[in-house]
Amino acid sequence: MTSPSHTTPTVSAPTFSRPRVWAWPVAILLGFPIGGYIANLVAGPVDSVGAALAGGLIAGAVIGAAQWLALRRVVPWIWIAATSLAMAAGLTLGAALVNYGIGRVDLMLMGAVTGIVVGGLQALVLARQGISDAPWWAIANPPAWALAWLVSSYVISANIDDRFTNFGASGCVLYALLTGVLLEVMFRRTQAQALKP
Repeated sequence: MTSPSHTTPTVSAPTFSRPRVWAWPVAILLGFPIGGYIANLVAGPVDSVGAALAGGLIAGAVIGAAQWLALRRVVPWIWIAATSLAMAAGLTLGAALVNYGIGRVDLMLMGAVTGIVVGGLQALVLARQGISDAPWWAIANPPAWALAWLVSSYVISANIDDRFTNFGASGCVLYALLTGVLLEVMFRRTQAQALKP
């Protein structure tokens, strides 16, 4: 007769599963144009507080959902709500600040203000999940949004008077590149810290 083996259960070290590198650019390239298009259809051009608020909520929800699908391994669904609310607040403030102007400087300033609010709330979500260097997300988003609007202003110059809620696909390429590199650095650092004994 053998005695039962008593073993102490092993506790595994916490792990961090990075999202796939390609998921973020795909989410950006789909989420921004689709979100902006739906917002423009429903809320109309961003030429008043109401249109900016409604358009920001709608576009932000679509963009946030696309981003969350890419980042769902590391962020909770609250990312969607944070993005939607932040985009509504940021777009409303930014558009009013430039008096609903559509000049390149106006669009860049509106984008920077939107990026401050969106980046700030998203950085809070990242920080609550223990993502390393989350404050850099808040710092990087305003210039990324402004530069994305600058690029888009050259491409969509023929229909810029449609007063979209967000930059178009051309700006998305730059935004996805800038923010994608930053996310990858943040996630690698977080993963390295999770592996430390």
